[in-house]
Formats: sequence, structure tokens, C-alpha cells
Amino acid sequence: MEGALLLIVILGAAGTMHLGEACGEQTCPAAPDGLVNVHLIPHTHNDVGWLKTVDQYYYGAQNYIQHAGVQYILDSVISQLLLDAKKRFIYVESAFFWRWWSQQSEGLKKDVRNLVQEGRLEFINGGWTMNDEAATHYSSIIDQMTLGLKFLQSTFGECGRPRVAWHIDPFGHSREQASLFAQMGYDGLFFGRLDYQDKENREKNKQMEMVWRGSDDLNPPVADLFTGVLPNGYNPPNGFCWDQFCSDSPIMDNPLMEDYNADAVVTNFLSVVDQQSQHYRTNHLIMTMGSDFQYENANLWYKNMDKLITLVNAKQTNGSKVNVFYSTPSCYLNFLNRANMSWPIKTDDFFPYADGAHMFWTGYFTSRPAFKRYERLSNNFLQVCNQLEALTGMAARNGPYGTGDSSVLRRAMGVAQHHDAVTGTAKQAVADDYNVRLYKGWDSCQTLISNALSNLMGTKENFVFCTLLNISVCPFSEAAKTFNVILYNPLGRSVTWNVRLPVSGRKYLVLGSSGEPIRNEVVPVSEFTKAVRRDKGQAEQELIFQAEIPPLGISKFAIGALTTQGLFVKPKKLLQHPNSIQNQYYQVDFDPGTGLIAGIRNLEKGISLPLTQSLYWYKASAGNAGSAQVSGAYIFRPNQTEVEHVTQKVQTYLVENSLVQEVYQNFSSWCSQVVRLYKDQRYVELEWTVGPIPIGDGQGKEVISRFDTKLQTDGGFYTDANGRQILQRRRNHRETWELEQTEPVAGNYYPVNSRIYIKDKDTQFTVLTDRSQGGSSITDGSVELMVHRRLLLDDSRGVGEPLFEPGQYGEGLVVRGRHLLLLDSPRDAAEQHRLLAVQEYMSPQIILSSTDGAPYYKGNPSRTQFSGLQAALPPNAHLLTFALREPNKVLIRLEHPFQGQESSNYSQPITVNLQTLFSTVSLSDFIETTLSANEEKNKVKRMSWRTGKSSPSLADIAHSALDPSNVTLNPMEIRTFLATIHYKSQVWESR
Repeated sequence: MEGALLLIVILGAAGTMHLGEACGEQTCPAAPDGLVNVHLIPHTHNDVGWLKTVDQYYYGAQNYIQHAGVQYILDSVISQLLLDAKKRFIYVESAFFWRWWSQQSEGLKKDVRNLVQEGRLEFINGGWTMNDEAATHYSSIIDQMTLGLKFLQSTFGECGRPRVAWHIDPFGHSREQASLFAQMGYDGLFFGRLDYQDKENREKNKQMEMVWRGSDDLNPPVADLFTGVLPNGYNPPNGFCWDQFCSDSPIMDNPLMEDYNADAVVTNFLSVVDQQSQHYRTNHLIMTMGSDFQYENANLWYKNMDKLITLVNAKQTNGSKVNVFYSTPSCYLNFLNRANMSWPIKTDDFFPYADGAHMFWTGYFTSRPAFKRYERLSNNFLQVCNQLEALTGMAARNGPYGTGDSSVLRRAMGVAQHHDAVTGTAKQAVADDYNVRLYKGWDSCQTLISNALSNLMGTKENFVFCTLLNISVCPFSEAAKTFNVILYNPLGRSVTWNVRLPVSGRKYLVLGSSGEPIRNEVVPVSEFTKAVRRDKGQAEQELIFQAEIPPLGISKFAIGALTTQGLFVKPKKLLQHPNSIQNQYYQVDFDPGTGLIAGIRNLEKGISLPLTQSLYWYKASAGNAGSAQVSGAYIFRPNQTEVEHVTQKVQTYLVENSLVQEVYQNFSSWCSQVVRLYKDQRYVELEWTVGPIPIGDGQGKEVISRFDTKLQTDGGFYTDANGRQILQRRRNHRETWELEQTEPVAGNYYPVNSRIYIKDKDTQFTVLTDRSQGGSSITDGSVELMVHRRLLLDDSRGVGEPLFEPGQYGEGLVVRGRHLLLLDSPRDAAEQHRLLAVQEYMSPQIILSSTDGAPYYKGNPSRTQFSGLQAALPPNAHLLTFALREPNKVLIRLEHPFQGQESSNYSQPITVNLQTLFSTVSLSDFIETTLSANEEKNKVKRMSWRTGKSSPSLADIAHSALDPSNVTLNPMEIRTFLATIHYKSQVWESR
């Protein structure tokens, strides 16, 4: 009898599958008025790497570390959904679902498609991963979301398009992330983590749900996003966890049994509902029923939730006003929207995050700084790979160098955005795996780029990619007497770039793309660099020259060593203790007693700023009487507010020639810095090298670079949000609640993705970073950035090991990076600073080659310069994305990189002609889409939310017909297009 009943249930479920054509709101369960409707959300949270690698999590390997197997979760959940048409489930991480989907039979795929159409299996968020919001750059966020959503769209169509963003685990939340989600077409966002004081305040004032205004520049509601804070993080309420990993008692509903507990469970549940109702404003409540890697045996969860639903709803006959049912976040959001209430507006962000006094999650802003730099460089390389693939089409994928594939790096970068990847909060073995994935992506893109370069330049050459130039390692340039340097510029405007290559010669001839001699200099490789690279390279000199590269283009330079046999080459004198260095635009002064920076001057603007800069370290807390909390991968907690000097006096020397002036500062055996001014450079460059951080004293250390000025800043400073918007910060202050500050240093740290600055009415001092770092202004007139950290204790947030980073040689990791210093008036600062920040993450790619290339086209000469654009884009138009979507489709994003009040020159609308933009390809059949390119813009129908007397909706914004010859960009606007691409003859005129 039971078998027959099971068969009827299965056939019944299968019989309704064809009815699910109208997915979305129509599939939501009924929720009667007059009752408190509790939406149970069955879900699992699957980290794309954390304690185990991505592969280990998927297959369920290494279960002695953590029992988790994603493939079994999906197997089990799908089986349960097919058995019962009432059940629902949400899934988030496309990286895992993509793997699982590729291994399923066609029959099961058909069943899953039906589940999606019925709204019972619903994709939420849908990015390749659930990305971090602090250490991520907006370009990479957009790319990883686009990757996941494209898979869902191509697999499930419109019914697979997520309507709700679901960031339940990231450690703080960014205003720019909200803006991006809104522009991707999401109706709402739910998250789990916010500061404990903020949460207490919101619960008390019933402000757990709000409309987050993600931008001051985009007209509401374009960047508005309904946002809800989940009541229990992403876990079930206490007492209601029914997974195989849980210890809560199952519902024992047979009254004849001694352990009968059904009445107690119902009473407990109704108490939870009543308590939660005190904090939320409608008669709808959301409950997350799941957690990390749960539902491997989904029957446990569903069997108990079935009983809970039956038992609680049965109480309605006795006057209970509680109604419980399976639901999804999008269904819950629909009912909130129908309530037609007026919601509070939030305009700031949710940083920093603390889950208790003395427990600020601000250490991960800097953790694993080498990986953070590798991730940023990988985004740069991916954009180069995308662009060259789009410019040459299938010739890039299959050519003389083999088969190249941009998707390998695209997927690796998607994984790297995970909130335990770029954050530096995974175990060391998992961090190593992230590195390997990026390396494989680079390798595949190198093949693609080699094919594309040959196609565009007309020669087949031995292309060499030197990826360790930051420590002066490139065996090819060191050994070759003659070679070529090819630079590709991914920006839509021309760039002058300073090239540095390790060489063995003492004198070189450099010829430009037209055969003209280029000024160059040879400088000695510093002892600092030799100590870092060890046995990786042997070059004694570096060749320096400045290269001009056209927009979206290539410049090729010929390098030849000049013989010095029999010629005495006098080494240039190294000046000890220089007083100052300067070029046309900047002067840097040094204290003759300490060797430290004493001031900088903008000679062009006539602005001077007395300034001292040095490297310091905080002692990492090992716990004290105030709190047992220690510093770790997540948590930053110094054991005192004062910092320790690495040294108060540095040894210095000066290297000076016609192209560069460099002051080398030696702080200690593990800490050094170069202060550098290139010719024609409108910024001061600091190249810092830190590590291995010594721990022989048993003390964990968190190293900072600090700049002290006398600017009157009144507790204020400014940081960027994911590389885009600028947000004002105020020390010991939060915009939406009265802060009780328990950590005067860590509690004032914020994520710095690209820049931090301080200013008064006359002067602005800005520091640009080359990766994500934590930063602050702990005292007026001061700026500090954490550059490296090495810790001896675990901070008890789950990773289970200290942030030790042994490095390649087991002695501790050495990290090298750059800070760019800019001094200007507040009125003029944004123009140069924002353009330079864009150039930093879209910097030119350097490729070397031998000089014996064969023709790529018979009878056609090789080319030495090329631009993919008909003309350079203006400074306030940025080509954010140019990537091949399909063999004949291309994805284009144009961005206005300036905010509305930043620049009198550039904070103005700009118009671009897409039809005449490119030189070697033509475009047609334009479709404008959402930011994530998974829905046509003119079909977007986002929910409208009341926020006061005037609450505009998207319907209030006039949409004119797309004219690709006249595309206007307003400040902070990104416009996304799909187009058909046509390739012209590969024989192109030299440009």
C-alpha cells in the first residue's frame, strides 16, 4: 500500500510539471490575511572553498576536515522535490550547480527544468559564487555575476533568472554592491551579518527591512534595492535544526511514545514567531531552515518540517493566528511588496562588521595580501584576454600556438571572488588551490593572447610572458641580446607606461614602433630585490624606458644590447642621504636626520604638505582581561592603540638618471621601501617590501604604512566602495546608530579597494592602492594602510588555523606592493586621482618575443602598432567590458567613471557612437541589457517600493529607443549591450 501511495505521489508531481509555464509570483503559496504567515526557506550554504578546496567540497573528499559533499546535497534535495509538490528549495552558487548539472542524465535534467518552472527549485543570487563585498573590485563582481547568470539563463531560460540577491555570509556589506545588484535587475537583497549594535538598534525600531539607496548619482529607483536582515543569520531558530549535523531533537509526534515532544516543539515555535514578530513590520516572517552544507540527507529536514507545518497549522482551529508553509525569498518579497508600506531609506553601508564587543571583522581587509594582489592582476589579465579575443574572434581561440580558452581564467576569477577566497580567510591549503586555479587560467589565456597578437601584428613569434617582473625576474630578457617588447593597453585612451625589465647588459638601444630611438636607462637591481627573488633570477641590471601605447592597442619596441667590450662603463654614483627628489610635477623632501619622508609638494599646483611617512606594526592581541578575542584571519584586534616603529631611522641612497629618481630606504632586514619619481609622472610612488615578518619574540604583528600631516580633518576621511563610489567615514561614528566604541583602532578600519584620502578646505592628500587593504585615519591628519599581517593564533571564526603564511621558503611570506601618493586641491583632485585609479586596475600588459618571427599572412608585412578604436575615448567614458559572448556576439559595457559632483570638467554626460567605435570590427543588432547581461533593459520590471511622499518607480523613468550612434552616459552610469560582431579583413592599416 505504501509503495502504491508513493507511486501516486510521484506521478502526481510529474503530472503537474507541464503546468509550470508561468514561473515567478504565480507559483508562490497562498498566505491568508489576518494570520502571521511564516515562510520556511529550505536552503544550504555552500562555500566555494574554505576549509576544503572547491573540488573536495563538491565530491565530499577529506571529510575528516569537514563533512561536506555538494553533489550529494543536490542529489538528495532534487529527489525530495520530485516526491512532493509542496516542497521547495533555493540554491545559490552556480559554480557548484554547473558541475552537478554536467553530470546528470537528460531525463533528470528535464525533471529539474520542470521544478524550476514550477518555482519549487528557485535560484537565488545566481552568481558563480557568493562574492565578498569588502576586498572585491566592482569589475570582478560584475564578471562573476555575469558568468553565473549566463549559465542559468542558457540552461533554464527566464524561469532560471534570480529575482533576489542572497548574501547571507559575507562579513559586512557594501553600498556599491547594492547599486550593482539593483542595476542587474534584482528586486531585493537579504543578508545575515551586520554589526551586533546595529542589529539591536534595528530590532528595537523595527528597521530590519529597508530600501537601500545605492547611489547618490543614479536617479532613484535605478540603484534602490529593498534589503532585509535575516533574523537568525542564515541558520534556523534555536531548537529547529534537523540536519544530520544537528543535535536538536526530531519531532516525535506519536503521543503513545515516552519521548513525545510535538506539543513542546509547537509551543517553542510559536514563541519564536511571537518574538520575531516584535522586530518586523508586516504579518510575514522569514525563517532560514538550513545552514553550511546541510541537506546531504534532505529527508531529515523535510520530514520534520512537514510535521511542523501540520502541527502548527492545526492550532488555527483553536484560535492560533500562525500559518506556516514552504516558501522562497522571492515569494516572501512579493508579500512584503503587496503590503504597500512605506520603508525607511539607508544611504551608507554596513562596514565595519562586529559580532560582539572587541570583535571587529576588519583584519580580512588585508589578510593574504599577496593573493589579493594576484587576484587584482588576474582581473587585469582577464580583461586583456577578453578584449583580444573579441578583436580577433575565433582566430584567438585556435591559432599557431594551440587552443586558448578565456573561460578557464573567467571561472577561476569567479571562484576567487568568494567570501573566503579574496578575503584571505580560507585554510592555507585552500588558498594554495585558489592560486593554482588562477595560474591555470593565466596559462590558457596566454595561448589565446599569443594567437591574437600574431593575428593583429602579422607575425608568428616566440611570445614570452614574464610574470615576476615586480621582483626583476625574467630569464628571457636577461639572456637575450636582442628581443621585442610588445605592450597591450586595455584602456580606451592612450597611456604612457614605464617599462622595467631585468637585463644582463649595461647599455641598450631601444627602437619605437616607427623605428625611432627611445631614451632608456640601465639601473642596478637593488639588494632589496635580490633578497626577495633569491635564486629565481640573476639579473644585475634593469632596463627602463617609457612607452606610449594607443587606446585598446599595441605598441612594439625593438631592444638590442650594445657591446661594451673594451669600453669602461663608469657606474653611476649612489648618493647617500638625499635631501629631496623632484620631477616636473612633484618634489619629495626627506629628513636628513632620519632618512624618512618629511614632505611632498605639487609643483604644478603650488601646494606643499609637511608629511612624515614610516612603517609600523601593531602587536596582535592574544586576548586580555577585557576580552579573550585574538587577532586572526578575520578579526583585527591590536593589544594597544599605540604602534611599534619598525625603525625610527632608515638607511638611504639615491639612484638618479634622466628617467627616474629613486630613494631606497632600508627599515630593517625584513622591511624596505623605494620612493620613486619617474619623468613626467604626476604622482609619487612608494614601493614597499615587507616580510618575512619576524615572530621569534612570540608576537603576531600587523604592519602598516602611516602618513602623518597637520591637516585639520575633524575625524573625517574618505574611502572607496569596491573601486567606484567614494564614501565619507567619521572616526568613532556610525550614521544610523549611536556607537559604543570598544576598539578605537580596529573599530575604525574600513575596506580600501583603490583609494583613501583626507582633506581640509584647501588640500587633499590621497593614497592609491594596488590591491584591497584595510585603512583608516586613527588621528586627525593621519592616514594608515595595513600592508601585511602574520599571526600566531586562530580567531575562533571557523578556519581553525592562524594566518601564518609560511611562504615558499617556509620562513614567512614576503610581500611587495605600491602606494601612489597624490597632493591636490579638493576641487581638482578627483580628475587625476580617479583616472589613475582606473589605469591601475586596467594597466598595460607586457609581452616579450624573439626577433625571428615568421609572417602570419603570406605577402603582408608585420605591424608594430595597432589601435582597436577609431579614436580614443574621452576621460569620462571607460570601456569596462569588451568580451566575446558567442562566436558572433559580443558583450560591451561603457561606464562613466566619475561621480556627479567630482569634476567640473568630467562630471558631465558624455555621448559615444558604438557603431564607429572600433577599427577592425563592426557591430550591429544592438540590444541594451541589465548590468549582468541576462535580461533586455526594456523588459525589466522591478518592484516599486514606497519610501515617503514621493516614491518613483522604474516606470517613471522614460526609456527612449536605443540609438547605438548616440549612447549617452551620465555620471556613475554603466550601460551594457549585446551586439552582433562582424570581422573585417585581417589586413589592417598601420595606425
